[in-house]
Amino acid sequence: MTIGRSVVVKSAVNDILKEKTGFQITILIVWIVLGYYLFHPVMAAYKFVTLQRIQKTGEITVVTRNNAHCYYLYRDQPMGFEYEMAQAFAEYLGVRLQVKVVDSWKQMVAALNNGSAAFIAASTPIIPKWQNEVAFSDGYMEVAQQIIAHRKNSSIKKAADLSGKTVDVRKGTAYQQRLMELRDQGIDLAIRLHDDLPTEELIQKVADEEIDFTIANSNIISINRRNFPGVVPTGSINNPMQLGWAVYPESIELLERINAFLSAAKKSGRFDSIYDKYYGDTKDFDYVDLKVFHRRVKARLSRYSPFIKAAAKKHGFDWRLIAAQIYQESHLNPWAKSQAGAMGLMQILPTTGRSLGVLDLFDPVQNINGGVQHLKNLFEHFASVKGQDRLMISLAAYNIGQGHIHDARQLAKKKGLDPNKWESLSKTLPLLQYKKYYKHAKYGFCRGTEPIRYIKQILIYYDVLKRQGFEYKTAQA
Repeated sequence: MTIGRSVVVKSAVNDILKEKTGFQITILIVWIVLGYYLFHPVMAAYKFVTLQRIQKTGEITVVTRNNAHCYYLYRDQPMGFEYEMAQAFAEYLGVRLQVKVVDSWKQMVAALNNGSAAFIAASTPIIPKWQNEVAFSDGYMEVAQQIIAHRKNSSIKKAADLSGKTVDVRKGTAYQQRLMELRDQGIDLAIRLHDDLPTEELIQKVADEEIDFTIANSNIISINRRNFPGVVPTGSINNPMQLGWAVYPESIELLERINAFLSAAKKSGRFDSIYDKYYGDTKDFDYVDLKVFHRRVKARLSRYSPFIKAAAKKHGFDWRLIAAQIYQESHLNPWAKSQAGAMGLMQILPTTGRSLGVLDLFDPVQNINGGVQHLKNLFEHFASVKGQDRLMISLAAYNIGQGHIHDARQLAKKKGLDPNKWESLSKTLPLLQYKKYYKHAKYGFCRGTEPIRYIKQILIYYDVLKRQGFEYKTAQA
């Protein structure tokens, strides 16, 4: 086709040259050459991103969502299943990864069309409706659309049970499409649509009993049950389907490389490693079990109390507070490792450990010294805050990252609250898991209820240690 088009163009030029002379010939040649370059399939400047452009620039941009299963910041570091898979793909190509966050499927498709992103990685189901807009990769994860109900409504087990019920879902999603199909099949259910309200927010509304039911893919509810223990998945409304990445329809070579990567990642175990990090442990939150707490403190604390006391004294903290924090972080297990990669007694991330000079995160002494130093650094960072609020805010920053704390303080100011009071931040931090608020925040989405529970648990353990006066003898070598 290319050779044929070139011959046609050359022939047309020759015919024109026979009839025209001078300045007219020059103008015609300019227009013909310009048209050739604009419409030639090789020389045309594509708006969409090609594999060649990625290799030339040395970077690739993924477009995704800012939520718990795609992309978010944890202790000021990027996290999320889709983000880590996209990072692995960038490494596979030998290029840098850039992340573009948008709110809707429509904006994702627009990013492919205008060339501001190369591919979509947003836990997107492969459905016929969207195959007209993008080219999907091979499926990489099987999910099902599940009914999400409050524990009080757990008797709703299957699609037919939704007859006479109202289900809230985000507008323009595969959930809406499936519910409409069920209604067409004779199930008398009401569908209440929300303009691009994230599924996590609808799950939160179910937990708060503001709405009765919503629908979520099984991977989304798995990762969010730890945040919303009041909700349960009660049944599926469809057959399992595959999630896939997506590219511009004509970006064929890039799609081929994505499929090759997904296959290689599964064969090498890289996919399973990332999957297990985010979905491997999806049980509900642990509730306070004082009996277990007493038993573990008696069995384990004496091994580490000398080091805890020394580090706490050095930095001006009550050692029992540090012991309570360590129990909350790791249950006094020096080999503990979180899904996010935090390690040891005080659950320090490797990058944070390196900045603190900790060479072995599983060494109890190094870990305790590094963790207390990190808490002290945060305490100094929030020097403008006074009294007990300073300690609470520092602990919250230890848990969720100081970036999200700054966002919460800015939001407190906007709401007329005192940004130097923990009471204010305990109100604004949870708001940062709602799009209405986090889309305006510098550090984006965060699990805003986590630091509140984190501090609550620490204070419970701290109070027990103070009241009981646990002063265990150092274990003999």
